[in-house]
Amino acid sequence: MKKAIVIGATSGIGQGLAKILANNNYAVGITGRRTELLNELKNENPISFFTKSFDITDTLTACQKLEELMTELGGLDLLILSSGTGDLHETLDFDIEHRTIATNVVGFTNILIWAFNFFEKQKYGHLVAISSIAGLRGNRHAPSYNATKAYQINFLEGLRQKANRLNSPIFITDIRPGFVDTDMAKGEGKFWVATVDKAALQIFEAIKKKKSIAYITKRWKLIAIILQMIPSKIYNKM
Repeated sequence: MKKAIVIGATSGIGQGLAKILANNNYAVGITGRRTELLNELKNENPISFFTKSFDITDTLTACQKLEELMTELGGLDLLILSSGTGDLHETLDFDIEHRTIATNVVGFTNILIWAFNFFEKQKYGHLVAISSIAGLRGNRHAPSYNATKAYQINFLEGLRQKANRLNSPIFITDIRPGFVDTDMAKGEGKFWVATVDKAALQIFEAIKKKKSIAYITKRWKLIAIILQMIPSKIYNKM
């Protein structure tokens, strides 16, 4: 039986992926800040799920809890980081920006370094992180959110380069969703909104294929291409 950890499994994409993994013969460690939601998920499948509650911004505790969870699982083949935050705000608010950076950069980096170092020592493993199509360009409504997602995309690319220099099967997958029907999908004018179930199934397929980058849903790759083609003079007026 393969072993996986899903960070941010209390709701949304993380929860959807945890359920799919459990249904595909994985022992799954599930984490999140809300203990009661983790226990509700565990009660659905007590044999497959193992729980640890922590906030990824608490970097010391996060690594300790991951070590404990990995021991309970009896190993680790796959780690999925699906924890993140971000808010829209017309007037710049440092508290919002600071919270976004603490989660999406500091917490994110700590988790990925822990996982990569473990997989390097183990000489195999698969690291998956949920970034966003938002990381491709800036956004006046949520400057730090888009900036932190750009950081994640580039950090994952750096890890992929490191992995390719190792003579070991270590895979890095960057999942870039568009709009998915979760609490993270904020704002008006949303389109091509995927259900959590559809998004999670496509992500699982990308994981099985060990893709380097996957847009969720697949049609968002077209939007990514268009976004990158828009000249700055035009984009800055949007």
